[in-house]
Amino acid sequence: MASNEDIALDSLTEVAPDILRIKIPLPFPPGEVNAWLLDDQDGWTLIDCGVDEPSTRTLYARILSHPQLRGRPLARLLVTHFHPDHVGLAGWLHASTGVDIHMSRTEWMQARLLLREQPDELIQQFVAHNRLCGAPKSFLAHLQQRGVLYPKWVGDLPRRYTRIAEGDELILAGSKWRVLIGEGHAPEMICLYSADRQILIAADQILPRISPHVGAQPSDPRTDNLGLFLRSLRAFEALPDGTYVLPSHGEPFHGLHARTGQLRVHHADRLDRLVHFCSTPRTAMDTLEVLFRPLQLEQIGFGLSEALAHLNHLVCIGGLEQAQEEGSWRFARR
Repeated sequence: MASNEDIALDSLTEVAPDILRIKIPLPFPPGEVNAWLLDDQDGWTLIDCGVDEPSTRTLYARILSHPQLRGRPLARLLVTHFHPDHVGLAGWLHASTGVDIHMSRTEWMQARLLLREQPDELIQQFVAHNRLCGAPKSFLAHLQQRGVLYPKWVGDLPRRYTRIAEGDELILAGSKWRVLIGEGHAPEMICLYSADRQILIAADQILPRISPHVGAQPSDPRTDNLGLFLRSLRAFEALPDGTYVLPSHGEPFHGLHARTGQLRVHHADRLDRLVHFCSTPRTAMDTLEVLFRPLQLEQIGFGLSEALAHLNHLVCIGGLEQAQEEGSWRFARR
């Protein structure tokens, strides 16, 4: 078995001058998340941090004393969005190193809110929402047994943060970076672009091998998150095609325009399948058979979330209409 020192060494690589990549293991798919260390005069800026669990804390203890950091401390922590694999360890890092947490306002508020929800009430909302999606009783029982996952992977956050917003310019690793916002996967996700370096830190907006999860959530089940995602791609398509993309999952890559084109084709194909399938009224659960391979029980929630986001988009653009029958939402062609 590899030692913690070996794990830290394998997890830390240079991807560009003054930019290091940390590969952080995750206890859930996709199995790893990338965090980035940017060298600054006053220390290192860490972008994202992984989930809060003992093995991640041990990894950071090794990383922060690694020779590649040249004895410099963390100067700041920038979190791209509220999902556990990005914000989970932020509170522990703040408490142990004193770094300020930099986030967009919506992502900060979302993380703080979820940590203060009453678990029993939240689970009942999840169950009611998935019942409206047509989920089977076995999955509803699974939700109640599983409980709320967010506080399991996200440590408590401090009461103070530093806000960053679209259009802000940050100086990191000796270069100017412009803040771009990705929507759909998360409400106000921070991405960073350096025109001097032609490097994009893309968070979960643009991934090299998988499509970012774009779903409809129980708190806002009718929001057109897919429409928001597709619209926000325009800002990234305006960047040079030769941009070097640093994604949150998978390997850094070139070919930005080809990848955004593939993402658009992927979602257009799913929308086309749904329009044809909904020639008669269908629940979101019904549509999983044409959108995904058979899903394991614990994956049904992600499937329903994605399906509902696509169905909502079709309702918004006039391709489907929505009604409620027999305790479930039904979607049918107009």
